[in-house]
This record gives sequence, C-alpha cells and structure tokens, in this order.
Amino acid sequence: MKIKGANKKEESRNCRSCKQDFIIEPDDFGFYEKIQVPPPTWCPDCRQQRRYAWRNERVLYRRKCDLCSKSTVTIYSPNKPYKVYCPPCWWSDNWDPMEYGRDFDESKPFLEQWHELQLVAPRIALLTKNSVNSEYTNHSSDNKDAYLCFGTFDSENAMYCTNVWGGKTKDCMDCYRILGGNELLYGCIDSERCYRCQYGIRLRDCTDCFYCFDCRGSSNCFLSSNLRNKQYHILNKPHKKEEYLKKIEEFNLDSSKARKELYDKWLDLMEKESLHRFAVIEKSTEVTGNNILNSKRAYHAFDGNDLEDVKYSALSVEMKDSMDFYHVGFGCELIYEGHGMIYNYHALFNHLSYHNRDITYCDGCQDSENLFGCVSVKNKKYCILNKQYSEEEYKKLKDKIIRHMNEMPYVDKVGNEFRYGEFFPGTLSPIGYNETQGMVYMPLSKDEALKKGYRWENEEFGTFGKETVEPENIPDNIGDVEEGFLKEVFRCEDCSINYNVIGRELSFYKKENIPFPRLCPNCRYKCRIALRLPRKLWHRQCMCDYKVHKNTTEHSHHPTGRCLNEFETSYSPERKEVVYCEECYNAEVV
Repeated sequence: MKIKGANKKEESRNCRSCKQDFIIEPDDFGFYEKIQVPPPTWCPDCRQQRRYAWRNERVLYRRKCDLCSKSTVTIYSPNKPYKVYCPPCWWSDNWDPMEYGRDFDESKPFLEQWHELQLVAPRIALLTKNSVNSEYTNHSSDNKDAYLCFGTFDSENAMYCTNVWGGKTKDCMDCYRILGGNELLYGCIDSERCYRCQYGIRLRDCTDCFYCFDCRGSSNCFLSSNLRNKQYHILNKPHKKEEYLKKIEEFNLDSSKARKELYDKWLDLMEKESLHRFAVIEKSTEVTGNNILNSKRAYHAFDGNDLEDVKYSALSVEMKDSMDFYHVGFGCELIYEGHGMIYNYHALFNHLSYHNRDITYCDGCQDSENLFGCVSVKNKKYCILNKQYSEEEYKKLKDKIIRHMNEMPYVDKVGNEFRYGEFFPGTLSPIGYNETQGMVYMPLSKDEALKKGYRWENEEFGTFGKETVEPENIPDNIGDVEEGFLKEVFRCEDCSINYNVIGRELSFYKKENIPFPRLCPNCRYKCRIALRLPRKLWHRQCMCDYKVHKNTTEHSHHPTGRCLNEFETSYSPERKEVVYCEECYNAEVV
C-alpha cells in the first residue's frame, strides 16, 4: 500500500485464533496509524473467515414480517430471535430505529450491550432495493424478474445467478460473476460482454461459444480454449461454416446424457489441453491476487476492479485506501474490516451498511454519518447505541467507549477476547456458520465451528422426501419435457433435496436447447464455485519449457529451457494445469 509506516519494521505475530504466525508489514502499520486502530491480533485468513461468518447470501426461509405480518422471504430462519421486517416495511417511515436507543452502561462490555440492541432493532429480511418481481434476490438491486439471484444488479430475467454487475444483463441463468452486460448465457463463469454462450469460463466479447475456456472476441467456437478472434473452431481446429454447423448438430445438445459427456470433455480440455495464465490481472500495476482489472497497489485482492491502495480484498469494486473487506465497493474509501457495504467513507468494523460516513461497529445502518455501535439506523447523525447526541457529546462518549472496550473486552463462549480494533465476534452473528459463505470457501464441521466460537443452525435447510418425479424419470431430451413438469417436485441426484422449476426457467431450457436439470440450484452453484480458483496464493515458477511444450516460438526472455520467472498464483502446486507467467502466456496465446 502507498501509506508508509512511521519507523515501523515488519513484525511476526501469533494469531489468537488459529495460533499460526503471520506477518504485519510496515505499510500495514502506516494504514492502522492513519485510521487510528491497533494492529490486528488475528491472521488474514482468520479475519476473512470471521467476515464470511456474517454473510448468509443464499440460504432463504419464509417467516412473517414483524411489522405487517405478511409472509416474506428472508435469510433469517423463523427460529431466530430477531425482529425481521420485509423490505417495504423496513425502508418505510412506519417505524423509528431510535425507539430502541439506550444509554451506555459502564458495568458491561460494550459489545454485550450492542448485542442486546441487535436483538430488538428490526432487521431487513433481504437486502434488496429498486427491483420488480424479484422477491427471491439478496444483496441485489435494480432488477426485473430476477429469481434466486445474489449480488446481482441491473438485470432482467436472470435466474440462479451470482455476482452480476457492470452493465445490463438479460436472460442469463446459472452464471457466476458475469460483468459488463451479457445476454442469453448459461453456466458461464468470470465472463464479460458475451451473447448466447453456454459453459464458458473467462470468455470476453464472445458469441455462440459452447464449452470454451479463455477465449476472446470469438464466435461459433466449441470445446476450445485460448482462442483470440476466431470463428467456427471445434477442439481449437478451424472448420468451414457449413461443416461446423453440421458437427454441432451431431453433438445432440438437447440430450442430458450427451451434455454430461461434453461437460467431462470440457473439464479435461481445461485441465490437460489449455494454457493457464498465472493470474488474470489487467491494466494494473503492483497487484497480487486474481481477477483484478484497472487497479494499482492492490495486494492479496480477488475479484475486483478499480482498486487503489487496498489489501486483503474479495469481491470489490471502486475501492481506495482500505484493508480487510468482503463484498464492499462502489465508491468506498478508508474501509477496514467491513462486509456488505457500498458508498461508505471511513467505516470501521461494519456489516451490511450502505451510504454512510464515519461509522464504527454498525450493523444494517443506511444513509447516516457519525454512528458508533448502532443497528438499523437510517438518516441519522451522532448516534451511539441508537441514541442521538450532540456532536461534542458524541465525540466524548465515543472516546470513552473505545477506552472501555480495551479495559473490559467482550469474551465469547470459547474464551476469545475482543477489544477495540477487531471485527464483530462470530458468536454475535445473526446467522449460523453453516448458513454462510464460510461453508463455501472455508468449510467447517459443526464441532469445528462451535470450537471457534461461531454459531450453528440446527434446523434442516429445505425439504426432503416430497418428490413426485425421480431423477431417472426425467426425460433425457428437453423436447420431451411437458409443461406439466411445472407442477412436479424433483429430487436432486446429488444432495437429495427437493426442488422445482418455474415457467420462465422451463421456457429458457426449451428455447436454448438445454436439458432439464438433475441437480438442485444450490448444487449447481457449488459446481460453478468448484471450477473457480481459491482466494489463496502460492509462490511458483513458470512451467513454460520447450522440452515438453509443442509450441517452439522463441521467447526473448528464455530462448531455451524452462522459464525462470516466478509469481504468486492461485494455482496450488499440486494442480495439473500448465501455468505460465505473463510473458510466456502472451507469447503463446495473445
């Protein structure tokens, strides 16, 4: 990062959570001094896991709104002891968050008092705004006819998609992180500005590409990889248009059995026949991580663009001078230990809070400034524990509470101490660890989660045993699926949970010649996540070696033998893919 530490040297410390050593670098100290917080006591991985434990992105329930009594979709199971309002009620003026305000009590740890407030202040059922017919969306806004979409913005008729932004997206299904505006995509991952593509990873400006990897500016390509500005290719070999179209018909894309064989060939193609760039980092300088665009001085950053002077970042856009954040962006600056935040300035240790300035230890607060320890506050200033003060009173009490947090730390159920400078304890998360993204990226068993101080949801997710159609009785050909299937209940052939399909979904399958799914939406999501690289880095050497590689074009930096370039990459050493440095990759592919 650009901020320099004041005469600080690199320090090795022992993580209070996992007990492993970790490094705090001089520039990190400079940032901590700038925002006036102590250095962390947990390592970067444990800090990220702690933030994961606060994000229930996709486990949905139904319960009554505690204001209007209507049934609403929510991330909070009915057995949880919180007051939950449906989005229209929560955003309305029909209630006042200041009614739940309370005085600071010096006899108890501050976070214990904050938790008492958390239990009574209304929570929004789902974080969604400005959308039409998009009841089943979370962390999303400005959508129309979106269904079971998460982190999705400005989309129409999107279904089962996650992390979609950067342009108008229309008629896409089962995609993960598609950016810049896309249409008619199915099963695509990390792709931009594409049209009518299916099962593609790292596609950019492509049309009618099926089962492709790392292709750009290409159209009508099938089971191919590393292509640039090509047409009518199958297995990376060119064909005449008529021949290409005839061969595509022979693949029987409307057959589930044929599609399964093609999927396996696609996996094999990516692992054994493709070149892999060590990291996708473009138009950027001084960056480590993966999937980063238009950034500078971003370290250990994943899935982001327009970042400047950031560190330990995951899924973020337009960030500056910030550290340790997850799903934060769209014009944020001076963020530390945050999750689920947009358009915030100088926000420390916050959760699900939008359009704020100078807030600390807040949960679900919107359009406010100078808040400390507030829950569900809207359009307010100078508040502590949802009680309003004058500017002078606020500053004095805030300083007093910070001293008190260090003198009387909050201690969770397993003995972890939390003083000022740490994100919220996992034991105060309103959701169980098994409901969160932690189970996707850093899974734990129930015993492991409880041992670490996280909560656990014991209620079973979804329904089982109600199926009216078994997987083996689903027609192989989508053309043989009748409209009556909209009334049926199906069993996932992987996890056995029950699922159904909606009318728009079945119409999409028929129109795009996609076989009826045998997996439930969540298992399909897990399949997409499994195809992405982890948010971790390993130090490796470029694998380019002319003795084993068929392309013999000379590279200026190593005309013979193995390339000596080294890098930080998300490809772990035990993986089978051929991983190249930027120079070797560009020489072979671009």
